[in-house]
Amino acid sequence: MNFMEYGKLYISKINEMIKDFFVRKINSIQNAFLKNYYSELKDYFLAGGKRIRPLLCIAAYNAFTKEKSDMILVPSVGTEFLHNASLVHDDIIDRDQYRRGELAFHYRYQEYYSRYDLKKMSKEEFGNSIGIIGGDSAFFIGLEPYLYNQFDNKLNLEAISLYKQAFIEISNGVLIETEMQTSKRDISMDEYIEMVSLKTGALLEKSILIGASYAQAEEPHKKLLSIYGMNLGIIFQIKDDILGTFGDEEKTGKPADSDIKEGKKTCLFIEALNKLDKNSKQTLSQIMEKDHISDEDVNIVKELYSQADVVSSCKKLANSYYQEAKQSLNSLKSIINEEEAELFDSLLTFVAEREF
Repeated sequence: MNFMEYGKLYISKINEMIKDFFVRKINSIQNAFLKNYYSELKDYFLAGGKRIRPLLCIAAYNAFTKEKSDMILVPSVGTEFLHNASLVHDDIIDRDQYRRGELAFHYRYQEYYSRYDLKKMSKEEFGNSIGIIGGDSAFFIGLEPYLYNQFDNKLNLEAISLYKQAFIEISNGVLIETEMQTSKRDISMDEYIEMVSLKTGALLEKSILIGASYAQAEEPHKKLLSIYGMNLGIIFQIKDDILGTFGDEEKTGKPADSDIKEGKKTCLFIEALNKLDKNSKQTLSQIMEKDHISDEDVNIVKELYSQADVVSSCKKLANSYYQEAKQSLNSLKSIINEEEAELFDSLLTFVAEREF
């Protein structure tokens, strides 16, 4: 069964599970502002998303079990809460107004501020403050699926430990990225790979390991899944960087100039610095260090990227991680269920070729 077919089986169930956690939260409180806050957070979560992380958790569980069970649905959504917690905070850090074609969570509260004519602080401060708390709330709600399910407590504690590790690694990845963005030094591709392994790869890897742990998979098999998941995350981020500059805005839901205007040191930028001549390299660096990057600057950067043919070389880089993930998956195919083997295979292809 391929990724899209697998999604049709489970995404609606995943969304209902996410909705249920929020509805219980909303029904448990009386304060009108809090009710609105959790309702807004619920709407943000349900506005879209591919649900790759809970699907990976479900697939890893099903891969090692003789009979499929919806028991795994509850803990699977924990990873989606953690993922969205990081997105809420990322949008504040990156000053993005949109996520999945809808208003970013912190920006929704800038709108709220204007609508109710609030005082004492600026709308930006208000929106950012609520957004920071929103990411924190999502993180803590994400622990609840591991506390309220039908699995043994020992397995739940193992899942919580993996959830904690993912949170730490994501935070470390964001810290490294922040230093990279603000530093004037040249960034190596090895540093970039370390950053994306933590920021993006860690949660995909841990999502798979949580599912495998609930299925009580053997350690050697978990190691192979770990290699698959980490490489999947690296490919995902390289592709994200490409789409962030050369993607179709209608498909990605984000402006195609946002990465450049934020001065992001993506794999495209790093590769361009490795390939451009001295004058072109200087031009690129000067533009990306500006406090305000204009539309004209964006066009110059895109032209320099095209001149250096960075899309081709970054795709080649992604392919090296694709091959490593493929090799680990091939080692698992005789061990895991055929349906899930096909799912992991098709997801790898989807991530490498995705346009949104």
